[in-house]
Amino acid sequence: MKKLLALFAALFIVTNVSGQVKDYELGSSLLQRYNQQSGYFDLSDPESVNIKVAVWGFVKYPGKYIVPIYTSVLDLLSYAGGPTDAAHLDDLRIYRINPDSSQSLIKVNYNDIMYESELESKEIRLPHLEAGDVLVVPGAPRLYTRETVSIIVSILSALISLTILILNITRN
Repeated sequence: MKKLLALFAALFIVTNVSGQVKDYELGSSLLQRYNQQSGYFDLSDPESVNIKVAVWGFVKYPGKYIVPIYTSVLDLLSYAGGPTDAAHLDDLRIYRINPDSSQSLIKVNYNDIMYESELESKEIRLPHLEAGDVLVVPGAPRLYTRETVSIIVSILSALISLTILILNITRN
């Protein structure tokens, strides 16, 4: 029984320890197809070369993705649940590490992606995704009416309390 337990422990350690991080996968493992609540999503195609990319920023489901190599930026943005209402879609950024270990930044306008076929100027080349790319969707949190009213009421409450305190001190 101890030998069997030791064998299972050794197999577990050997199968879970990996010495190299891969950005490419050929096909996909059916064992990894399960729902999870983390930021790692497997949307791979078993019949294609798959790449690992990441989506960060103002999207519904930021995290790392395994996607087929033919995935476009628009597809990746859709896989991430789409942009939130606070996202700045005119300034999407793709960070890429080149084969010579240099880094590059590619800025993309969402309208150029959506209306690619209707572009008057065909000089705009939309980038394709490569292994290891990071798509960043910048944005800024928005204040809605409820938050604005809450801030105004808090400031007004503090001013009224301060006024009452000053009046009580000056009376005595």
